[in-house]
Amino acid sequence: MSIQIITADITGLRVDAIVNAANSTLLGGGGVDGAIHRAAGPRLLEACRAIAEVRPGVRCPTGEARITPGFDLEACYVIHTVGPVWHGGHHGEPSQLASCYRETMRLAREHELASIAFPAISCGVYGYPPEQAAPVALASLRESLVTTGNVRVLLCCFSDAMAAVYQAALSAAG
Repeated sequence: MSIQIITADITGLRVDAIVNAANSTLLGGGGVDGAIHRAAGPRLLEACRAIAEVRPGVRCPTGEARITPGFDLEACYVIHTVGPVWHGGHHGEPSQLASCYRETMRLAREHELASIAFPAISCGVYGYPPEQAAPVALASLRESLVTTGNVRVLLCCFSDAMAAVYQAALSAAG
């Protein structure tokens, strides 16, 4: 079981899959979502448009995940997951966030991936406090790694400050 925390641009990583903190339309957005769409090129948007809507305007509900090729990225795949918008933590946010990690790891297992990089899901414009998101992420990943096997997991933070939050949570978890 391998979880490593790094500070880097997730779009340049050479891993089997990078995780996109997407919105439910899967048609691009700001933050890491926009960066991944720009780096992957226009075929990523085409692939996302081809994913069937589960209801009008929703290709991936909160807590679920979908997979596409990585196209122009170094990564072979992009696993798109939709994290919860923070509403104070009493509206199911922790269970929805945990589901993002579990569902992403389920797809990693199904596609026999050996390495995967996650951003800090929901910690950007969705407002999830990193100090509360990090323990949820790490607990979900550790639980998933028990059944997923030998997958190298990178928690890719865009800043040293975010990496420090995740490192503290990793150290506290033992």
